[in-house]
Amino acid sequence: MNPWFTDYSQYLATLFPGVKVQKISVNTDRGCPNRDGTLGSGGCIYCNNQSFTPAYCFGVKGITAQLEAGKKFFARKYPQMKYLAYFQSFSSTYGRNAADLKADLTEALDVEDVIGIVVGTRPDCVPDAVLDVLTEIGHKVPVIVEFGMESLHDRTLRLINRGHDAATAVGSVSRAARRGLHVGVHLIAGLPGESESDILATVDAVCRLPVESIKMHQLQVLRDTPLADMIDRGEVTLEPYTYEQYLELCEKIVHRVPRHIAIDRFLSTAPPEMVVMPKWGVKNYVFTDMLLKRLAENKLPV
Repeated sequence: MNPWFTDYSQYLATLFPGVKVQKISVNTDRGCPNRDGTLGSGGCIYCNNQSFTPAYCFGVKGITAQLEAGKKFFARKYPQMKYLAYFQSFSSTYGRNAADLKADLTEALDVEDVIGIVVGTRPDCVPDAVLDVLTEIGHKVPVIVEFGMESLHDRTLRLINRGHDAATAVGSVSRAARRGLHVGVHLIAGLPGESESDILATVDAVCRLPVESIKMHQLQVLRDTPLADMIDRGEVTLEPYTYEQYLELCEKIVHRVPRHIAIDRFLSTAPPEMVVMPKWGVKNYVFTDMLLKRLAENKLPV
């Protein structure tokens, strides 16, 4: 336990007291309205979904089979672990009617040792019918809804082809929280055109919302994405954070995030062969250890 911020394991301990839990990713091939022509095509300019989806999600079909494969993967290290079904890939609530969504979540909870649900989605993919289902499930087990917010600056959202505005993100967070759902948000640092003050302004705004967790990502330029192509064509100029600069930024973020909001992680790690830049080759836990060391050395107020 560190004295500077609430980490995600501490947060999960409040939701699942007395047990250790691990997320297992589930891929239901739901797609994205920003890819299929509903809102746009090509998706967000930085997105390559394969960069964060575990291999067993692609090699195994079906919710139960993926969860069982994930359990086997983690059981070697953590034999007493309980699990959260993490509907992660693309926008897991997109294009779902209530009955199908409920059937998927119920199937996940029928798997032995699955004791909670985490749903990754976009702010524009949670109509009331979806929130009704999540709320119903949330009366049985904790349900965490993770929104890909990325930024709260409309000019940035337009540039990255996000397909929704900041007001939609703020509204969806509030709607989900009012239902009693546990809300987290994902933010990306280093998006084209954003300064450090822009990023910190988004963090400050998020901390005024009814969120329980924040997941930070540094922007990674990945192969086979519109962003990589735009950089090659000279349409976007990007100077990614250096490792040291990102450590400094995260130190400032820690200082701004109140203790009632957990910080899930600071770093995203795509497979090295997919990364164009920055090529740090550092795992999240290594980065977090370096950040904690820096916080201690700089005597950040507790």
